[in-house]
Amino acid sequence: MKDLSGFSMLDLFRQEAEAQNEILNAGLLALEQGGAAPEKLEAMMRAAHSLKGAARIVGLDAAVKVAHALEDCFVAAQKKMLRITPPDADLLLRAVDLLGAIAAAPEDPAAPWRAGDAAPVAQVLRQLDQVLHGAAAAGSAAAVQPAAIAKTPAAGDAPPPADTPQPADTQSATGQPVPAAPAAGPDRTVRIAAESLSRLVELAGEALVRTRWHTPYAGALTGLKNALAALARQTDQLASRSQQHADIQPSECADLLRQIGEIRKQVGQLQADFDSSAHRSADLTERIYQEVVASRMRPLADGVQGLPRMVRDLARQLGKQVQFEITGRDTGVDREILARLEAPVTHLLRNALDHGLETPAERQAAGKPPAGHLQLEARHHAGQLWVTVADDGRGMNIEGIRRKAAARGLSAPETLARMSDEEVLEFLFLPGFSTAEAVSEISGRGVGLDVVQSLARELGGAARLENRPGRGAAVHLHLPITLSVLRALLVEIGGAPYALPLTRVARLVQPAPGDWRMLEGRRYLALEGRDIGVVDAAEVLGLPPPAACEAGPVVILGGGVETYGLAVERLLGECKLVVRRLDARLGKVRDVNAAALLDDGTPALILDADDLTRSIETMLGRGGLKHSVRPAAGASQQRQQAVLVADDSITVREIERRLLENRGYHVDTAVDGMEAWNLLRENQYDLLVTDVDMPRLGGIELVQNLRRDARLRELPVVVVSYKDQEDDRRRGMEAGADYYLTKSSFQDETFIRAVADLLGGTD
Repeated sequence: MKDLSGFSMLDLFRQEAEAQNEILNAGLLALEQGGAAPEKLEAMMRAAHSLKGAARIVGLDAAVKVAHALEDCFVAAQKKMLRITPPDADLLLRAVDLLGAIAAAPEDPAAPWRAGDAAPVAQVLRQLDQVLHGAAAAGSAAAVQPAAIAKTPAAGDAPPPADTPQPADTQSATGQPVPAAPAAGPDRTVRIAAESLSRLVELAGEALVRTRWHTPYAGALTGLKNALAALARQTDQLASRSQQHADIQPSECADLLRQIGEIRKQVGQLQADFDSSAHRSADLTERIYQEVVASRMRPLADGVQGLPRMVRDLARQLGKQVQFEITGRDTGVDREILARLEAPVTHLLRNALDHGLETPAERQAAGKPPAGHLQLEARHHAGQLWVTVADDGRGMNIEGIRRKAAARGLSAPETLARMSDEEVLEFLFLPGFSTAEAVSEISGRGVGLDVVQSLARELGGAARLENRPGRGAAVHLHLPITLSVLRALLVEIGGAPYALPLTRVARLVQPAPGDWRMLEGRRYLALEGRDIGVVDAAEVLGLPPPAACEAGPVVILGGGVETYGLAVERLLGECKLVVRRLDARLGKVRDVNAAALLDDGTPALILDADDLTRSIETMLGRGGLKHSVRPAAGASQQRQQAVLVADDSITVREIERRLLENRGYHVDTAVDGMEAWNLLRENQYDLLVTDVDMPRLGGIELVQNLRRDARLRELPVVVVSYKDQEDDRRRGMEAGADYYLTKSSFQDETFIRAVADLLGGTD
């Protein structure tokens, strides 16, 4: 049973209020949709009654009054004196929120909630009383009116008499019986730190791997048994020839055969015992491992309790009608994934309500029912967790996305016109990209889908858009079921095993000689009408290239616009790996995310699909690195000066690259500070141009790393940022920047003059 001795009474009330408020919220939303179901009303009456009693115990008189008024409303609804309309539901939900606010107030005797006369409480009580009076006037006033005006003890009143029903009673303030809540069973939950649970998973996984090491020993025993059998046959043949050879005694052969037989019998028994023990050990370890992994799982319902209320309130705010459905509530989700799903799923639901679903009038004009359908679905499929947010609204405006991409200079209009709808939709994942005409509190700032995609990739998964013009749209998240175990594709690169998350593998291809094309000195694979750029995995990882690359299989990574091929030496198969995070002292290892032990104990590195994609982009020359070999320092004074540009905005990167290349500089680009730091350590540059706010590693931190490095501390740095406050400039200069410019400097010669000042200009 859970130890509650360390909790104050107010802490316990907060926990109860949180649980009871979930019942009240869910019940009110259900009643608003389908009428006053008796079981819903009974559950809400119990919840309000329990809250009233608990609030009285801890001395929260304001909560007592609000819970009492809510209970009266539910009694009136149960007696069919009150029909809960959407405006009534607004008020009742506001009262539930008020109970939550009272419970969350600090434990301070002087807090306004303890005085019992806070303005929000008085206002809600007055409005609830008006609702009850209206219900009484419309129906039987005699039955309802006493409940509406029943006096609740104020903060200074004397305690209720001994015969007054206390929190444990089963009678409401109106005298109506309230079904007693079922007796709670023993609490079988315990608190455990997330780090301890993760460590338990690692240990259970290690034990599972260890049990699989029994297989070679079982094979060795089988080999020994076979060798003894062969020795017995040879001895028997020798005995048969003993009649022709006087120096061989038949009795000696018989003794030898008897000894061999005894040894074979012992080895056979040992093998049987070993096999039985190994099987039981493997079965036990597997069950322990599955139980420990299951302890990390929670049902989806635990993480989406507040979404129906959010959808309902936002739909009312937008003047839209919506039927919100959650399917797969019992689907198991890793607790860490579940905790991080709330923000992106909320983004998707808000976008669907604001952009996707039409108003009732628009839907009826299009031949649709006035209420839109919005669905959140979670299920396990092919060893992955699939989370989908779908609506039956207007769908996504492909031409509008093309126009917005062209207006922002993300691609040439003629290139955009040739893109497929799937490729155009990928622009929605770019940071700051929005098709909304105006910014509102709900949407329009371009924040949402890029957050969704970033989270999916951080978790080792992927996000995919589906568009049905006129019939709706959907966003699919393909995520690992648990972060402790990874379903991976094992490949051989440079003679060693490496693992790729299956969620990031689009397909596997064994190319024929005629499938290859050479474009601008690079290899491309013709696949379903597209040219997929292919690089050797060994080259990406900095390993010696294989002898014959084109004959090997190709792993297609990503999907949509960012689709690339990775040539490997061999496919070793699919497996489940227990993820082992790299030691924090190693920092971020480029292209590597974690490590694991294979069944035979061989270590394998788990590759970072996002890093690989960026490395492949760089190697293929997509907006950056041409994979040229630079001469060593001092080898030639006539070499082309090299500049590294780091910015997470594709637009800014392209502007800076073009400006610098037009002036004769060689330019490499990085999409964030971490990639820039890796490139700086591997190549020789004459100048760094960096943004400030970037994922993984910001510009200020990048410059600080630079100044601490013995080889790179003298490298000139230009910081170009949207931030133009004096404090921002001071931070940049104190970190070690030589220039701090704003991004408006592209409009004149300020940026180029700063570069020329630091590098001495180019001809």
